[in-house]
Amino acid sequence: MLDIVYNHEPDLLLKAAPHHHDKDLLLKVAEGDEHAFRRLFIAHHQQLGVHICRITNSVELAEEVVQDVFLKIWMTRETLRNVDNFKAYLFVISKNHALNCLKKLAKEKVQIKKLEQASVGLIIPETQDNLYYNLLDEAIDHLPTQQQKVYLLSRHNRLKYAEIADQLKLSRETVKKYLQIATISITDYVRTHLDVYLIVLIYLFKK
Repeated sequence: MLDIVYNHEPDLLLKAAPHHHDKDLLLKVAEGDEHAFRRLFIAHHQQLGVHICRITNSVELAEEVVQDVFLKIWMTRETLRNVDNFKAYLFVISKNHALNCLKKLAKEKVQIKKLEQASVGLIIPETQDNLYYNLLDEAIDHLPTQQQKVYLLSRHNRLKYAEIADQLKLSRETVKKYLQIATISITDYVRTHLDVYLIVLIYLFKK
């Protein structure tokens, strides 16, 4: 994990390693020099992490962005030969990646909220509340073990993604995916069984 500190002064973000020093490192990295890449990472990741943390307001997300960006830099290292100002280049691609991550997270939250609202909207007349909650319990019981744990820790214990990830020894991204899949599965299960129940109920009333 990156050691991101919050008490950096804003003007520190404007300070960079000497330009010629960066250029030498970039040329070495472009040739596949892992030691040079490590030096480049050490020289810039701290200030970059602080900068991205201010954009995302999340240390975890800032760490992910910084790691993703440097991985991308290594994967496309040949292009570094054409970079004149690495500091500016690094901050631009990092900012763009951070904004894309925020947009993705926002969409996921909206989707999960819609699924939860759809699930709540399945509640039928008050006399059938017990049926709904019984189906909800059944749906949770039918989930794979890890998905079930993630769902219960999130919905019942109200833990955050990071807390669940730490407790279950999973990545934060895996927790998000498990929660999304579990929510969809539960909603589909309850909806399907309620539909069957209503069909039977209508049939009985017609007799």
